[in-house]
Amino acid sequence: MAYRITLIPGDGTGPEITEATVKVVEATGVDIEWDQQNAGADVYEDEGTVLPDRVLASLEKNKIGIKGPITTPVGTGFRSVNVALRKHFDLYACIRPCKSFIGVRSKYEDIDLVVVRENTEDLYAGIEFEYGQPKTADLIGYITGISESKIRPDSGISIKPISVSGSERIIRAAFDYALKNGRKKVTGVHKANIMKYTDGLFLDVFRNIAREYPDIESEDRIVDNMCMQLVQKPELYDVMVLPNLYGDILSDLCAGLVGGLGVAPGGNIGDGMALFEPTHGSAPKYKGQDKVNPTAMMLSAVMMLRHIGEAKRADILEKAIAENIAEGKYVTYDLKQDREDPTAVGTSGFADAIVKKIEKMT
Repeated sequence: MAYRITLIPGDGTGPEITEATVKVVEATGVDIEWDQQNAGADVYEDEGTVLPDRVLASLEKNKIGIKGPITTPVGTGFRSVNVALRKHFDLYACIRPCKSFIGVRSKYEDIDLVVVRENTEDLYAGIEFEYGQPKTADLIGYITGISESKIRPDSGISIKPISVSGSERIIRAAFDYALKNGRKKVTGVHKANIMKYTDGLFLDVFRNIAREYPDIESEDRIVDNMCMQLVQKPELYDVMVLPNLYGDILSDLCAGLVGGLGVAPGGNIGDGMALFEPTHGSAPKYKGQDKVNPTAMMLSAVMMLRHIGEAKRADILEKAIAENIAEGKYVTYDLKQDREDPTAVGTSGFADAIVKKIEKMT
């Protein structure tokens, strides 16, 4: 019986890397019925929304999806489709593996880290009050009245909610991931020395849940120290679990250790629902040029295959990707030692090379 999976190509270069990813996934022999649903800037003019209801309906029905990058304007325009999907389906766990591949330029080797980021709370909850608005002035007055805190009247305000229940489920997800994937240690990352009632709560929950997993080593780190530790001695770390904001920042840091967002996959997981996507943007200036590196989305598909129980095919696909990058012959310009190398292939050529490797393995 075929797996029915929602496929969202995205916009910008999204459709190109999505096509390449579908090609290599199908080469593994897995039987998938793709339910393609377009979203993003390319459908806005026609449908008046970047996230049509049909996309939500498809994901609701299929319970699993994979999407290409979708443009999010900075400071103006529509809100992030990625954030909207995470909120709508309560995809509370963002899983971002960061793994070294031979052939990818980096100052580090043998990196194998996993960032488990809480996806629904913290400063990203979207509870904000704009500078100069009456409600903001009322809030500032209220806070001043019930506490000793003084807030400048010309301030904008963002609220940082962190709950026991939200912390419990993301921390337990991190430990369960470690168990399922043979990981040895989980590090809880926080700023509890300063934010004692939010990050302090997160830390207390982390320590309590860690006791339920005696076979997994646990420790905690203050977030600024964690950044330094990752740069100095990343080999000491394995799985890290973090509140939303820190998770966003450290996932990019860890991606930098392995060569950048172009090789960084991601998965957003909820109870009974999963959506996989590359962590990079849509690079609209390269749209239609058959130029960009599809590795991050292909590795997101590897995560998807493992999620649906197709571990053998996931291993084959990951091995084919790794071998192709290591050989360095049929790779995109960014994976060449010289980015001006005329022998670089495009997005489709990269996929074709991987398909040939898969065919030799199967």
